[in-house]
Amino acid sequence: MFRCGRRGGDRRHIERDNRVSIPRLQLAHITKRYPSVVANNDVSLSVQPGEAHAVLGENGAGKSTLMKIIYGSVKPDEGSVLWDGQPVHIRNPQEARALGISMVFQHFSLFDTLTVAENVWLGLDKSLTLSQVTHSISAKAAEYGLDIDPSRPVHTLSVGEMQRVEIIRALLTNPRLLILDEPTSVLTPQAVEKLFVVLKKLVSEGCSILYISHKLHEIRELCSACTVLRGGQVTGVCNPQQESNASLSRLMIGAEPPALEHRERQAGEVVLAVNGLNLLREDQFGMDLDGISMQVRAGEVVGIAGVSGNGQRELLYALSGEDTRAAPESIQVGGQPVGRLGPTHRRRLGLHFVPEERLGRGAVPTLGLAQNLLLTRTDAVGKGGWISTQALRRQAQSIIERFNVKAGGPDAAAKSLSGGNLQKFIVGREIDAKPKLLIVSQPTWGVDVGAAAQIRGEILALRDAGCAVLVVSEELDELFEICDRLHVLAKGRMSPSVDRARATVTQIGEWMSGLWVVQPLRETPATTLASRGEGQEEQHHA
Repeated sequence: MFRCGRRGGDRRHIERDNRVSIPRLQLAHITKRYPSVVANNDVSLSVQPGEAHAVLGENGAGKSTLMKIIYGSVKPDEGSVLWDGQPVHIRNPQEARALGISMVFQHFSLFDTLTVAENVWLGLDKSLTLSQVTHSISAKAAEYGLDIDPSRPVHTLSVGEMQRVEIIRALLTNPRLLILDEPTSVLTPQAVEKLFVVLKKLVSEGCSILYISHKLHEIRELCSACTVLRGGQVTGVCNPQQESNASLSRLMIGAEPPALEHRERQAGEVVLAVNGLNLLREDQFGMDLDGISMQVRAGEVVGIAGVSGNGQRELLYALSGEDTRAAPESIQVGGQPVGRLGPTHRRRLGLHFVPEERLGRGAVPTLGLAQNLLLTRTDAVGKGGWISTQALRRQAQSIIERFNVKAGGPDAAAKSLSGGNLQKFIVGREIDAKPKLLIVSQPTWGVDVGAAAQIRGEILALRDAGCAVLVVSEELDELFEICDRLHVLAKGRMSPSVDRARATVTQIGEWMSGLWVVQPLRETPATTLASRGEGQEEQHHA
């Protein structure tokens, strides 16, 4: 049994009775220093057999570094690790897996040029054949509701599909300790429910789980113990099942995130118009876009929900200008046809874009934050193409301060930032450009509750200033919080829009399966169609 008590404000402690067995994992006084930051400072925690233990903290608190130390991919400068009560020195992930430790990384560790099955095969028993691994992947995917094709090359997968691969790969090792770093950040609610059934079953069978998530309701549902980190130090422990989301937020960031103010306002002129967009997939594992039509007006946020892999990637490529195969008139920005124009021309019309992949598309990993501004901003480029490095650094520092990005200054390499802090910088970079149309994919993926509230607040402020905003997200709670209207993308086809105030999670969940009602025009009087409006529910079997 756990007993929670307060000692000194929000610092909380768990006292265990004497009947608890030897901990599966113990960390004692772990410290890890980097040139510009102390990621972990004298951190201690223990995880019991059959316990789901959360590690909670804001972006940059040192959570991922601590997990990498346990998994052997990072070596601590000080401290010790005990496994089943015995001191161990885990020198690499292979030794961790030999002990029974598996990890699902927030930033995926997959080889783009290999298939799903080949990636999974790398971390498994070498006595298994590729055919056996392929069969196991299909079986596990079906069992857990994590649909994935083992033969697909990883470079063709969306972020959500890559996450499924990481989860399946970890589960196939039959771990004794499973480390999950933001495992549900781009999974649908239905997939999360199925995953939690699996995780709870693993715990009941004696598997220990270390769980990192910024979704506080998930931590409260799954975990019976929680260690809180702030600034790389342990600031308290608690039983999250005896806490509220508000009290967990106070433990993590010292305050509750501010409530969003979503004011009703009249939308203005159409800024983005997509009319009958048809686009064949570029590879065999993609999704054809079939008759996509939608509008986004000035001063409104339109959301697109859907299960990853249903055409989001193809649609975003077409809208951002990375794919210029669309018919010119099928995509219009500010009334101008842009289907064949690239990203630079579209930015001149006021379109700015935040991709779902932070490293590689959103930012160049090895370049500093100031230099990364040049990917989408030309403010510091003068006549003759000369770049003002001082202007770049000032712009980067302004974004760092405005969005509270934890970084070693404007020259810090993008790869040196935690995932959430890099996301804040990339979103901030595009919002700071004062766009007329902002398209954002997964705006708060892997971002803590305080930062998520800030990003969503900035999106609403941009909308209130007259910007048209299109948000693609697999987090329904997020879409319901910030959007004025919602669409669902399923099997390459777009649902009608529905006003957020009239939409329900059940309805959107059904639409995500490709089911919505469309009454044939020949059977519906024109007056009825006109009175029904765009937001009316329709039924379509995709």
